[in-house]
Amino acid sequence: MSSLHRQLSQLLGAWRRRRRVEVSLYTATGFQCRTFCSTTSGPADPLEIHKKKVFLWFSHLPQEEKQFGGYFSPETMHVDPLILERDAEERAGRLSSPLQTQTPSSPSVTVEQLFEPSEAWSEGRGLNVLMYGAVGTGKSTVVRKLVLDWCAGRTLTQFKLLVPFSCEDLGQLSKVASLRDLVSRKYLHLKRHPLLSGEGNQAKDVLFVFNGAEKMNLDFRIGATELCSDPNEALPPGVVVVNLLRKYLLPEASILVTTRLSALDRIPEKYVCRYAQICGFNDPDRQRAYFSSRLLQQSGGTGQNHKTLIELLYLNLQRESQLAAACFLPSYCWLTCATLHFLHFTDAKAPVRTLTGIYTSFLRLNFGGEVLGTGEGTNVPIQEHHSSLMLYVVRTVGKLAFDGVTNKRTSFSEKELEQWIGGKTKTDEELRQLAMFRTDVLDFFLAPSVGSSKHLAEDPSEKRYVFAVPAMQEYLAALYVVLGENKSALEKLTGQVSEAIGQASEDVNAIVSILSKFIPLRIFAVFNLLKLFPKLYEKISSHNKSGIARTMAAEMFRTEDSYNEDVLDQVEQSLLGVHGPQPEQYSEGQPFELYPIFMGGLLHYGNRVLLQQLGCSIQSTTVAQITHALRKYLVRELSKPQPPEELMDLLVLLYEFQNPRVTAEVLASIRTIKLTNIRMTPLKCFVLSSVLSCTPASYHLEQMDLSSCLLTHDMLQMLWPAFRHTHNLNLQFNSLGPESCVLLRDLLLDPMSSVRSLQLCDNPLLESGARTLLEALPENRSLTHLSLMHTGLGDQGALELAEKLQQHTGLLELNVAYNNIGDNAALALVDACREHDGIHTLHLYLNPLSDVGKQSLYVRGVPKSQGGRRVKVLASVTEGSDVSEDWHPILSVIQKNASSWDRERVKQQLKVFLRDLDWGRQQQQSFWKRLHFRRVEKGVRQTLRMLEKDCLPPSSGYGK
Repeated sequence: MSSLHRQLSQLLGAWRRRRRVEVSLYTATGFQCRTFCSTTSGPADPLEIHKKKVFLWFSHLPQEEKQFGGYFSPETMHVDPLILERDAEERAGRLSSPLQTQTPSSPSVTVEQLFEPSEAWSEGRGLNVLMYGAVGTGKSTVVRKLVLDWCAGRTLTQFKLLVPFSCEDLGQLSKVASLRDLVSRKYLHLKRHPLLSGEGNQAKDVLFVFNGAEKMNLDFRIGATELCSDPNEALPPGVVVVNLLRKYLLPEASILVTTRLSALDRIPEKYVCRYAQICGFNDPDRQRAYFSSRLLQQSGGTGQNHKTLIELLYLNLQRESQLAAACFLPSYCWLTCATLHFLHFTDAKAPVRTLTGIYTSFLRLNFGGEVLGTGEGTNVPIQEHHSSLMLYVVRTVGKLAFDGVTNKRTSFSEKELEQWIGGKTKTDEELRQLAMFRTDVLDFFLAPSVGSSKHLAEDPSEKRYVFAVPAMQEYLAALYVVLGENKSALEKLTGQVSEAIGQASEDVNAIVSILSKFIPLRIFAVFNLLKLFPKLYEKISSHNKSGIARTMAAEMFRTEDSYNEDVLDQVEQSLLGVHGPQPEQYSEGQPFELYPIFMGGLLHYGNRVLLQQLGCSIQSTTVAQITHALRKYLVRELSKPQPPEELMDLLVLLYEFQNPRVTAEVLASIRTIKLTNIRMTPLKCFVLSSVLSCTPASYHLEQMDLSSCLLTHDMLQMLWPAFRHTHNLNLQFNSLGPESCVLLRDLLLDPMSSVRSLQLCDNPLLESGARTLLEALPENRSLTHLSLMHTGLGDQGALELAEKLQQHTGLLELNVAYNNIGDNAALALVDACREHDGIHTLHLYLNPLSDVGKQSLYVRGVPKSQGGRRVKVLASVTEGSDVSEDWHPILSVIQKNASSWDRERVKQQLKVFLRDLDWGRQQQQSFWKRLHFRRVEKGVRQTLRMLEKDCLPPSSGYGK
């Protein structure tokens, strides 16, 4: 007995601790309320339990928000959209796009103000408020914020109970249920609550919220929907909602209904007290507040880069750009923030995200579970007689997007919209679907063109439409192709016939096996041909998938787009605008370089799962066929030299594809990655590192050129795994400091590393950085060429380098030019190189060496004995009284890099070269040797003249 009592006591103690933890967690979430349970009080208040649970439910963020690192919460990221109260007569304006609304004709209101008593309100009856808006204006977000604020006691405090319902959930219920059953099946703690009993006027403290009324079939005809005033009577959910709106059931209760524009008239005007239209963000200040609430969350509001990003974005919005028109819809503000997070805040610790995944998630957020249909006068559940809305978008807007991409057009006339969207509708049902689509969805994707463009029509008075976000046109066009919607009429007919024959194949086999005993062999052959038809169609289909892969490769490597900005920079410029000189555009038409990248990204399994939820199915066999052909076409294109921008785009394609096996097979044909002058960002570094991580350990690049790429220490850390695959690593002109030498030292010490040549010229490594780097020499066995030109080495750094050289026997060439090295340190280096077993060339030009010092260097470099080693010392364009055989490479390095060096210092050194040449020429007796000196002198003077006139080419990051 005592044992049983002890177990009960332990269970009771555990239960009490759990309840305390629940209360403390509830308070920690930001929702302050009185403690609703304790070890001494009586039963908890159901209303407080309701507030807690509803708060937790509505605080849950969708998966699309969690991919950005969990920095957001509904409280911190919410910005109120513009809400206008409309009279019943003003509802005619609902069909106009919110993007066209500039000056609101009605006063703006808050949701709380909509439930204040008005002329339409009568004593003893609750208010019915109908809030409507187009797709993407923020209806669901407003409802979520309203519920959370009510739970926290910040709004609508006159209501003791708020009961939110999803009309999509209610529309799926097939069984009858009473109002109290509908409430209790979702909110069990409210079962038999007196506020819902219908007794007295207790229901005046209740607010029902029905979100998405367009997803229910609400029929207000008396003959179709019976009257009911008993909250305990079981009826179909639609009938219960209709009686609530009629004020026949719980007339004292207030109701908030949200719906789309097309479904606005489904609720008769006499049952609505107030209309309110959600119009999105009508000014740049609201948009800026939204961006700030999201983009500053990561830095805690103090990050300078984040603030600069918002300023650039705000400047672009103030220009009345196309982006500002798109961001009128909060959904496109979300897409803009998600894209900027992807472009600027990607790091090695962040979850793997792709641009295609962001756009797919964006469509799932706005169209997940959405269907298209008339929904009028039918009692069939809504999901059974409606088709996928996203699939309808692909077949209409996607077809328009594909035509634009094919013909290199971004704007469309009203006549073209009519032609591509619903131009072939015939039945009444198709016309009703088209009307709903035009009212609710079309303005979400297309907006009136802002400003002028050389790609617009010749007639400036003609109204043109463009995609709200340019990349959306390329995404929808890619989806249209990958889904196979661009088939010809013959291909579609062939597919239908093949499917019919394939389904009947078993019956055909059975019949043929019986009749073959009685019918002639010739007729029997006809049946066999019929059985072969599906295989023939399969070959035709496979050829079509190969065509998709061929299109991807052709669009990826279009010659006219070869020297445009890389695709990630183009995406950023579309959001932040171009500040400064416009980038040079080499192609005449609009480049669509995201189009093939989206096609590859849509083949990824994760995106296919999301599209399946939207009703757009991409079969695995289709993916396999496209992938097999794409591999072949990419390898063929990569056999040709590609500009750095095109190579960067290819890396982005492979990253978006997220297929390690295909990536490894494509990279097997690449031995050089040259990304010179590409503006590297953390995202691009992550892409490069991720793509190379798909290759086997035996894979090695002959060269990776990242010169003049604006690399930082953090980016270098992200690229460290990729460097292990490289033999020749070029990191010139990247402003890498001493702290970066720690990573480079570890790279050289890594036994898996195979770096043979390391070029670090024009990076401020300084003496301390060089000292750190030299710590790797004793244990490294792969390095043969080391370039430290213009790294701030100094005399002390040169002396330490001379001491370390003997500990590394594999080095063959050393470049320490332009490092402010004097005579003594230079002589020590030459002596160390001469005693070294392998070094044959030492670069010392552009250092402040005296004439005597340079002469001593040449003498020291010559072996003292006949069998000794000769070290080639490059200190000037002359060697003593003769012209150096390496004068041309020295002059070439100066010409290509002088634009980024100290001009006065370079001019001074060139004048020293001229003096050396003049002295050497005077020592020559041969006419031909003097003529050779004149030729070299002419080249030096030409370089000096270009430097004085400031007409040297920009630095190309060239170094020996």
